[in-house]
Amino acid sequence: MDKFSGKIWVLGDDIDTDIIIPTEYLALKTVDDMKPYAFSPLRPELAGQISEGDIIVAGKNFGCGSSREQAPEIIKALGIKCVIAKSFARIFFRNSFNNGLLLIENEDLHDVVKEGDNITVCVNNFIEHENKKYPIAELPQNLVDIVNAGGLVKAMRKLNGLD
Repeated sequence: MDKFSGKIWVLGDDIDTDIIIPTEYLALKTVDDMKPYAFSPLRPELAGQISEGDIIVAGKNFGCGSSREQAPEIIKALGIKCVIAKSFARIFFRNSFNNGLLLIENEDLHDVVKEGDNITVCVNNFIEHENKKYPIAELPQNLVDIVNAGGLVKAMRKLNGLD
């Protein structure tokens, strides 16, 4: 996960967990059953257009609202490699790492990209878009290890020699 590239989907500010996965779909049995409805209040077609390895670039306060764990699980199930936003709601931030979804905060990228652009992410170093590098903060190694393992439970199983 050190370096990867992907096509971006651009979303705005205050994308809450009810937009990521509306309440009425939480009764479905699995995350795979729920994922076609991801982002449906905002863009009903979006879930069907996302491909494995794509990246979401959003504005401020991504993941606000309820603390539902299904929100980051569904983003990950859609194949999104990471979410880059100006800022994240704190509970969503923690839930995402616990589920193995990489989040990166960057104040500038959202204002210069357009949907469909490709970017390259060099984890703990920079994001590159159209030959310009945007520095990003370094994540603590334990969070990188959790994402690389696929989530907190998998990381702890690995750490404790159970897998």
